Amino acid sequence: MAFIFRGFDPSAFGGGFNPAGFQGDANPRPKRPRKPRRAIKSGFTRTLINLAVTLVVGLVYFYFELPALNFHAEEFYVFAFLLCIVYCACAVFTSGFQGDGGAKGYFKFVRKQCAVPFLAAVLLTATIALGAIASWVVLRAGAYSKLLPLEVGDFTAEVEEISYDQIPMLDDGSAARLGSRKLGELADMVSQFEILPDYTQINYRGRPVRVTSLRYGDLIKWFTNRGNGLPAYIIIDMVSQEAEIVRLSEGMKYTTAEHFGRNLYRHLRFHYPTMMFDEPVFEINEEGTPYWICPRIVRTIGLFGGTDVKGAVLVNAVSGEHAYYEQVPGWVDHLYSDGIIIQQYDFYGMYHNGFLNSIFGQKDVTVTTDGSNYLAIDDDVYMYTGITSVTSDESNIGFILSNQRTKETRFYAIAGAEEYSAKASAESQVQQMRYEATFPLLLNIANQPTYFMALKGGDGLVKMFAMVNVQQYDIVSTGSTVADCENNYRQTLAHRGLVGAGQQTAVSGEAQQQSGKIIEIRSAVIDGNTHYYVRMEGSLGYLDFNAADVPTAVLLNVNDKIRYTYVLDSAEFPEQGIIPATAFEYEEGE
Repeated sequence: MAFIFRGFDPSAFGGGFNPAGFQGDANPRPKRPRKPRRAIKSGFTRTLINLAVTLVVGLVYFYFELPALNFHAEEFYVFAFLLCIVYCACAVFTSGFQGDGGAKGYFKFVRKQCAVPFLAAVLLTATIALGAIASWVVLRAGAYSKLLPLEVGDFTAEVEEISYDQIPMLDDGSAARLGSRKLGELADMVSQFEILPDYTQINYRGRPVRVTSLRYGDLIKWFTNRGNGLPAYIIIDMVSQEAEIVRLSEGMKYTTAEHFGRNLYRHLRFHYPTMMFDEPVFEINEEGTPYWICPRIVRTIGLFGGTDVKGAVLVNAVSGEHAYYEQVPGWVDHLYSDGIIIQQYDFYGMYHNGFLNSIFGQKDVTVTTDGSNYLAIDDDVYMYTGITSVTSDESNIGFILSNQRTKETRFYAIAGAEEYSAKASAESQVQQMRYEATFPLLLNIANQPTYFMALKGGDGLVKMFAMVNVQQYDIVSTGSTVADCENNYRQTLAHRGLVGAGQQTAVSGEAQQQSGKIIEIRSAVIDGNTHYYVRMEGSLGYLDFNAADVPTAVLLNVNDKIRYTYVLDSAEFPEQGIIPATAFEYEEGE
């Protein structure tokens, strides 16, 4: 069906509608001229309005972005430029400027109406340029190489052997799983709170632990629980693998999970507007009070170079009380972050022989390896990472231990496998089980630098343990417990001739005697002598009888009851390692 439109005249639309091929009105309606923007007559009033708008925008930006008001902070210049731009934009509207003359006209207007912000922007630009030049590593390579105070140390002399019941067995992932499971057992918390993913390893009452705070599940749960605050924090024992929810009599109200004025970052900025801060770290003191350790960042080379730490602000997570300490209390374990220490060593490794050498020749140029771990020494936490040549890919020339509270750093020159090669070596021992090794922890075992790793199953839980010799990473021992792993490793070292049979660190003291029943006997020939390794009932270690010194050891049998003589330097030593035994006699009735 066809429709015929009668009396329809497209020209009635005056050119607003013009189908293809149709000629409409040749004289379209002329456009109305745009009215010129009226300027506010009073110059004083214009200035007040411009300042008021700039102030409001600046306060809003400052509240949300929290820039440090410090010439060493890059974000300060962003903030300052923003204020200059806002003021100039306001001046355009309040003065009635039409943009006549293009860019040239605009800059002429800015010089006339915005002289102060224009001059400020020029000065800021010049400051950035001069500050960047003064911080340029090409010109200041020597200063960058001296950021980290580095000393050369003797690993076996300075790092004591630690008992297997003091060795941390968990990494971040395993600790997080244990924490989540523990929180899931508490019905009153799991529905309202989650766990902050950033665990901090500290020494707490002589034990290596990881601690972290809770956070609100979402904004609605924050609104309903903010009055009481966060009710608890979590402690993961790195040795026993036990998780504990520590309930607080008064909840934590100042955390990174809070909003508005109680947000930790905002709380810091409002009280310390000029300070720059590294990422806050959650710790607890020896009484169990939760704190946020907020390291103060300073720039020591030019305006923007040489990032370092100078003290910290400690914030009580419950009350919000805060204080700045240039020398932090002794219970604080984490002041210098891994990133700052690693960056400062890399500056030393790259530039201690000059900038040009880092590019041409590269003599003695070294860098840190990927990854780091922690070691507890004398109630302080030390960060460990390997050191490799800039041209090497699978071997270390040594490693560093750096105190995360004082930044005292020592380099130990021990050539050997880099960490990921050691991980692969450990995983190959249990490849049929498809376990994954954690990043290694560096230990001193029988005066041998040793990588210690936990082996995790597909569920993320620790199943076994492995020790790999740093210098000879084909020497690998595993065990279902740390004690078994250590005993197997010591025996392997003895069999390879790296240590004498029964050799251990600092064995001293008088000979002692003890009685017991034999439950296991092993033997090995070392340096032409037969050694009998005898495990007594209730012991994790082995007595080492050298047949050259104790020839009657060849007559020992399982279930024999004997009284044996050994050398001991602590009451706990019979539960560890291989113990040199010098004599025995049968108990009556045998």
